[in-house]
Order: sequence, then structure tokens, then C-alpha cells
Amino acid sequence: MNNIEISQVATLPTKYGTFKIQAFKEADKEHLAIFTENIRNIGSPIVRVHSECLTGDTLGSLKCDCGEQLQGALQIIAEEGGMLIYHRQEGRNIGLLNKVNAYVLQDQGLDTVAANHQLGFKTDERTYGVIQFIFEHFQIKKIKLLTNNPDKVRSLKMITIDEIMPLITEPNPHNQEYLNTKKSKMGHIL
Repeated sequence: MNNIEISQVATLPTKYGTFKIQAFKEADKEHLAIFTENIRNIGSPIVRVHSECLTGDTLGSLKCDCGEQLQGALQIIAEEGGMLIYHRQEGRNIGLLNKVNAYVLQDQGLDTVAANHQLGFKTDERTYGVIQFIFEHFQIKKIKLLTNNPDKVRSLKMITIDEIMPLITEPNPHNQEYLNTKKSKMGHIL
């Protein structure tokens, strides 16, 4: 991945604490590493690879648990040290337009997996090459991974995972079926 542009490092004060932030531009996608200042001094930092979810992260959608997971991860990382990689692959990498089309199918009764399949996509279209690049850039060799997703664990085979730390959120009436599908069809720890 030689064609990745890397920004300088800036300070990012948040309601959770003060982080450092760096952008990694891969073709038309710009990913972020949000990290504590001591990241290079932690032998096995806590890491969350958080896939972009505009509706959940920014608009506060109750159809998913993404926004709550993002907030929970930032809080844990601020307290204990580590990194959140904001992975710009919206809707499991089907894009925003197709994600909204999947929402329509979900409104008609399909679950999130069936909706993706109806639109001609795999259950999960994400790729993780840029994540490996970011780990190498920060010289991170092993991590404690904040995730509920066993496929993400398998996809991050380029790094030693010392511990899997589930990031459980409280279900609500709008995301209960979504969470049930993640558990029953995708094997998520919930």
C-alpha cells in the first residue's frame, strides 16, 4: 500500500479526553487514527477498528448500535490508552446510497444480511489492508481488540490479538432485530 497519503498529527480535544488524530488517504477514502499520546509506549494497546456509520455515528440513528459503540470505545481508550481507527467503509462497505436502499428493504421486513444479499452484496464487503498499513505506521505488533465481531477478529490476522474485549450496548426497540441478526447470522458476541 505505497499510495497512501498521511497527514500530520494534530491534537483533538473531545468530551472524552484529548487525543491525537492522523488521517490516512487511500484512493477516495480517508481513514482516521485517533489515539492517546502514549500509544507507542503501550505494549498491547486497546484498539477499536470502527467502521463508518454516518446514520449512527453522526445522526444518532437508533436502527444500529454503531454510535453507542463509537462513544463507548472513545471513552475506554481515553481512560486506558490506545487507538480508534475510523475505517471509512460505510454500511459494511456498500456505501451510503446502498445502505439507504438496504434500510428500505429492512423497513419491508428483511434483516440487514438479507437486505445486503437482495442488493447483490455479500454480508460484509469490508477490506482491511489500510488497517495493516496503520498498524505498521505506528509499529503496533499486538493489541487488545474492542469488538463483538468474530469476522473482524479473523480479518485482522496481520496483528497479534492478545485479548478480545466485547463492546456491548443496551438494545432498544429500533435495533433489537438488527442485534439479533448480528448474533444469529454473523456470530457477534452480544
